[in-house]
Amino acid sequence: MDEVAASIAPVLVASLALQQLLELLDPVLDAVIKKHKKWILSAVAFAIALAMTVGLRLYILMALGVSVPRWADALITALSINGGTKGINELIKILAYKKTEVKARLSDAQVKQA
Repeated sequence: MDEVAASIAPVLVASLALQQLLELLDPVLDAVIKKHKKWILSAVAFAIALAMTVGLRLYILMALGVSVPRWADALITALSINGGTKGINELIKILAYKKTEVKARLSDAQVKQA
């Protein structure tokens, strides 16, 4: 498995798990507090995403080799998890474009070695 995919896979799985949990909570919150459901669901989702990030050590930037303070990595990872699969898909696209750009700069001999 590609190193980037291996780094992102746990975050994608956590994101999918969070989406499924929110699907379960949605009807309950709809019945109990319909008026404030959206922001409460968002706050709960972010809190769960942050807990998953710290508890499971899913620091995506560290896994990708980006050096930032741990709190910033936790925040960005939690926001990525909270963003659902759309955010992860966008990140994968950006990384794929970057990989293609780097390969385009390499000479043919360098590409054959990689």
